[in-house]
Amino acid sequence: MGAGEFLDLTDPATFVRHEPRDYWQEIRSQHPIYWHDSPGDLPGFWVVTRFSDIQTAYRNAKFLSSARGTVLDVLLHGNDSASGKMLAVTDRPRHQQLRNLMLRAFSPKVLGPVVERVEQRTRSLVASVVDVGTFDFAAEVAEHIPMTTICDLLSIPDGDRAELLKWNKLALSADSEEVDDLDSLIARNDIVSYFMDLAKHRRENPGDDVITMIASTQVDGELLSDEEVALNCYSLILGGDESSRMSAIGGVKALAENPGQWAALRAGAASLDDAVEEVLRWVTPAMHFARTALIDLEIAGQKIRAGDIVTLWNTSANDDETVFPDPRTFDLARKSSKHLTFGHGPHFCVGAFLGRAELRALLSSLAGSVRSIELAGNPSRIYSNFLFGYSSLPVNFR
Repeated sequence: MGAGEFLDLTDPATFVRHEPRDYWQEIRSQHPIYWHDSPGDLPGFWVVTRFSDIQTAYRNAKFLSSARGTVLDVLLHGNDSASGKMLAVTDRPRHQQLRNLMLRAFSPKVLGPVVERVEQRTRSLVASVVDVGTFDFAAEVAEHIPMTTICDLLSIPDGDRAELLKWNKLALSADSEEVDDLDSLIARNDIVSYFMDLAKHRRENPGDDVITMIASTQVDGELLSDEEVALNCYSLILGGDESSRMSAIGGVKALAENPGQWAALRAGAASLDDAVEEVLRWVTPAMHFARTALIDLEIAGQKIRAGDIVTLWNTSANDDETVFPDPRTFDLARKSSKHLTFGHGPHFCVGAFLGRAELRALLSSLAGSVRSIELAGNPSRIYSNFLFGYSSLPVNFR
């Protein structure tokens, strides 16, 4: 493969016009780590594709920093404005202090009632679309599970939830090429502004909710500012909604395309827990995370310079043949819990338990009431170089 055959990973349309799995399979074997030039005056970056190299890089938080940003688009245009304030873009020791705080929001005591509501809501949503004919699973089911769950966790007023979903769907992806970067920036700012106002309100009117807890707990001897509270709530909304929504849509698409696997799950030949992990591996909604090298170092024989951007492609790692036998086969009985869908190391996703619970509730509800899942039209893939998934999925549940 010559340099001219490398795909432009800065272009969101790349992941609509091409099949990523085909690309990464060839790259892993021929160019497991390579330098990617960016268009115009934007900086280039390293592309890391093998499971072992990516896992090692995630562990190396001391010299591969998250503080400048963890998403390629942000890093290409400078530093993340939330650096040092939001958990995802903070290094130790501040990162560990913030992480301990955010983990309180995902404690078993807090999540117990939330997961019960997830299960009830999912059963009701699935029951409402069985035998109704063709419907859009993305709009009628998937959009109503993760966002509502995170909003329940944060005690978001019911009247505000539709607007939050609209902003969230623009923050890191788009339904078409016509949506530009400014739309995404405005959406992200709208979310942060909303949570700034809500943080102030909860400080003045404290309750028994997660935002009040975040706003009233000291970190390193001080309360978080309203901006810090807002940014960490923004992070929960983005991660909790987008990733889970894409996993649900992609999982149902895979089940429709693999009826034998669906039959195996319904018959008990594959466990729900194994099925959840395989769906997460198969879909890998967050295609990459990025880091910035703090010192000169080496990855897979390549010399990385201090200041270089390093992108870690989970979507390639989760298809790595050296880790997952026959990875291009969707196999719900596969033991694939070592996937990197939630990241790895110090920045492993704090919401992983809740994401798994949502997906488990969906698969359980489907298995209990749906005999067959059929595609009823062409799914629409989202435009993003960070998230992979579909904005619509016409199906028929019988």
